[in-house]
Amino acid sequence: MAPKYAPSLRSRLAPLLLCLQTGFILLAAFYFEIKETVDRDAFINLYSEYQNVNVMIILGFGFLSTFLVRYGFSGSGFSLLVAIISTQWAIILNGIEFWYYRGKIQVDLKSVLVAELYAASALISIGAVLGKTNPVHLTLIALLEVSGFALNEWLLRTLLNVRPLNGIMLLHVFGALFGLMLTAILNRANSKQGFEKEKFDRKSGLFSMLGTLFLWMFWPSFNAVLVDDRTPWRKLEAEGSTYLALAVSAVTAAAVSVLCNPKGKLNLVQLQSCILAGGVAVGVSISAIHQPWEAMTIGFTAAIISTIGFKYLKTHMLLAFDCHDTCAILSTHGLPGLLGWLAQLVLQIKDCDDHTVAIRFAVFHISALLITVTISLIMGILTGFLLKWNFWRPPQNKKCFDDQAFWEFPHLAERK
Repeated sequence: MAPKYAPSLRSRLAPLLLCLQTGFILLAAFYFEIKETVDRDAFINLYSEYQNVNVMIILGFGFLSTFLVRYGFSGSGFSLLVAIISTQWAIILNGIEFWYYRGKIQVDLKSVLVAELYAASALISIGAVLGKTNPVHLTLIALLEVSGFALNEWLLRTLLNVRPLNGIMLLHVFGALFGLMLTAILNRANSKQGFEKEKFDRKSGLFSMLGTLFLWMFWPSFNAVLVDDRTPWRKLEAEGSTYLALAVSAVTAAAVSVLCNPKGKLNLVQLQSCILAGGVAVGVSISAIHQPWEAMTIGFTAAIISTIGFKYLKTHMLLAFDCHDTCAILSTHGLPGLLGWLAQLVLQIKDCDDHTVAIRFAVFHISALLITVTISLIMGILTGFLLKWNFWRPPQNKKCFDDQAFWEFPHLAERK
């Protein structure tokens, strides 16, 4: 039976969260101001997009993390914790430049939307260490990952003049590589033998599939939210392209999953991750997609890469690099994200008539990826070594993937 309370929760988590939230409140009191919205129609359209993205971040990622049989409370609860901390911190970081010139951080629906996209990157990262960390670790990951992603986006915008649509949508690549570095550094001695409680059953699989359905339904809004509002037809084009890519990737992932299974059956956990690959790949390349067949081809290729990667790459990463990737974020977000980056490069060069402009774009595009990879790896390594400190009291191996280490269960409570 787990102890009545985990020491890390009592002596580490509570002071950290209280100090952190107090700091956010003080910053809001002195430096936040609400930006007034004049255009009512624009606000209504933006609010509908905000609702869709909010459902993805809270319900989608929350339910998606409940596939482990004894980690449902933690999977959903800690995902919510990471999401709301990341969003608040991202609002502050994104407003620093405006504060520098105006003395205030303007907050409106758009800034909250962008902050939730930053939070999505943090939620991707924690998937690699899901079940092997405590809430203190996850809080620190949220703060440092969002800080690194904000730095990366600022560098891309400042040095290479990359548009927010292209810079922020690299969140899949950034989050995946950041998470892989974390799990490689925080590797546990018995990871290769497997963890006793790292498994799923019908009930946890059903809840997790519900999260996948939420993500699948609202992913078009997620990809189109940063498209220029002055060109409504481009938003429609982005949403339609995303839907087509998701549809193709769902069908393709089901087919490849059956082919990869010796008994010719579908694997639920594999499908939950891989049917979203098309949305990831198209999201990274959305600015260069103008034809339906382009989106469908990208979705088809992403599903094949993701499904095969989930089947074989996760095991090889563990054996070769001691990298225990709980949610297979490399196959779900990393590889499709890199595919989307490559697709954007090819499509942009294809549509460019001037060879000089094409070469210049290729150089800038490759530089953007190199900066993103470098910042994500460096921040992941630094965060990993910080979390490796025993001061944070990581859970014991026998307590990994177990809610009882962090949550109170009524039927296990002591009777007085």
